[in-house]
Amino acid sequence: MIRLTQDPFDPGALLSGFCRGRAEVGAVATFTGLARAEAGAATALELEAYPGFTESEIGRMAETARARFGIEDLLVVHRVGKIAPGEPIVFVATAARHRRAAFEACDYLMDYLKSRAPFWKKEHGPDGARWIEPRDQDHADIARWEKETPA
Repeated sequence: MIRLTQDPFDPGALLSGFCRGRAEVGAVATFTGLARAEAGAATALELEAYPGFTESEIGRMAETARARFGIEDLLVVHRVGKIAPGEPIVFVATAARHRRAAFEACDYLMDYLKSRAPFWKKEHGPDGARWIEPRDQDHADIARWEKETPA
């Protein structure tokens, strides 16, 4: 399931709901990303998305992760709009029969979300607002998956 929301969310509640009733799953891996204050330089992070298109693109990558790593299920919840420092931005959960597949699928999805997902990010601070682009490390993180062949 892929969900974009302007509303704050509780990662613990999402995890509890995702794990409920999974008698045949041996592993659930999660990642929660939080907005940073950047030592006072950021008062808010603002994310924009193109409704329908952004979910569809994330869904396409989610299906790639499902096939590549053999995971049973996944959940991606991503905030849009203004987000205060300390608030969750993204929650990714993957369920698989074994831990390695769950970890790798979660990592793969986060690398995609950080570098290639169709979001536009703006950081607000005392000196105004500035657009944020993926860092060189973000590009390197996603590129490693292109070099690796699935197990």
